[in-house]
Amino acid sequence: MDSIPRKRPKSETKTPKRNPKSSPSPIRSILEPPQSFFPSKEEFIKLLSVLLIACAVALTCSFLAKYLDSDPKSFCDSDSDSTDSDLDSCEPCPANGECHQGKLQCSNGYRKQGTLCIEDGAINESTKKLVRHFERKVCEAYADNECYGTGSIWVPENGVWKDLRSNGFMDDLDEPAYDFVKAKAVEAVAELLEKRTNAHGINELKCPESLMESYKPLTCRIQQWLLEHIVIVSSSCAMLVTCAILLRKIQGKRHFSSRVEELYDQVCDFLEENAVTSNSADSNCEPWVIASRLRDHLLLPRERRDPLLWTKVEELIQEDSRIDRYPKIVKGEQKVVWEWQVEGSLSLSKLKKRRETQKRVKQVNYTNTILQDNYNRRIAETSS
Repeated sequence: MDSIPRKRPKSETKTPKRNPKSSPSPIRSILEPPQSFFPSKEEFIKLLSVLLIACAVALTCSFLAKYLDSDPKSFCDSDSDSTDSDLDSCEPCPANGECHQGKLQCSNGYRKQGTLCIEDGAINESTKKLVRHFERKVCEAYADNECYGTGSIWVPENGVWKDLRSNGFMDDLDEPAYDFVKAKAVEAVAELLEKRTNAHGINELKCPESLMESYKPLTCRIQQWLLEHIVIVSSSCAMLVTCAILLRKIQGKRHFSSRVEELYDQVCDFLEENAVTSNSADSNCEPWVIASRLRDHLLLPRERRDPLLWTKVEELIQEDSRIDRYPKIVKGEQKVVWEWQVEGSLSLSKLKKRRETQKRVKQVNYTNTILQDNYNRRIAETSS
């Protein structure tokens, strides 16, 4: 049988028509890249960060590889004469060190740090302690000799070393380190202290006087200073004592004079009040007063031992024309009596007291008047 070919329907072969205005031309679509071709701002920052991290990792790895692969130079031998060509292949031996077969060995008292030999801090501290011990031992002995006469001016050097050994001062050091510290301490002590060899061949040390003064106790310094300046100190003390005595006498005379005047004023006031009282009609008081009784009434018990005080008061009473002094028989005994003769007059002390009282009264009245005026004014303002 013959096969009959089938025809496609027209509807399946037809393609939809495109609007020429809305679709771009083929040439233009090929020239312009799509919008998703360029990265966004966030993607660009991430990309830049990744690149920077990668560069840093690459540089670090390159540096480490170069550092690990490079072999360090060995040290040049100390006993060989290195030329310029040898210095390119080996490192020069540093100071305070010995180099042999390319290895560095630092001297005693120094330790290796990189390609250098630096001072060992523990060794230096031990040396300083050793020197301070020598200084304290020698200077304290000299100071005791100067102050109390018990110490020695020159101290044997071997005795100090024995004391150090017995106290275990350097037990933490090995023998080479101890020898090195001892050598350095001997050099420092020789510069710090005075040294000599006595007749028996023993080395002795002495502290300088300027350094020894700092080791003297404070009491010893004060005592020696007083002995050195005994003339100045004694004369100064004598002048101070004399000035104190003179000042006390001057103050005593001033106090004595003021007390005499005070007693004289009290006698005048007492006599005047007694005269006024005796002149009143209903008074049986006598116008006179026995001087001895008035004396015992006014004087304090300790003042009665000084007869000069009342004698000066009596001299002032004798010079006062307002007071009469005469003998009188009182109870069968003759007494010296004093009597106020000026009637109606007041002594200066009373006049002064009266004026002060009047002045105070006026001030109080003036203050009360001001307060009353202010009170009345406020009441008037409140009522209005």
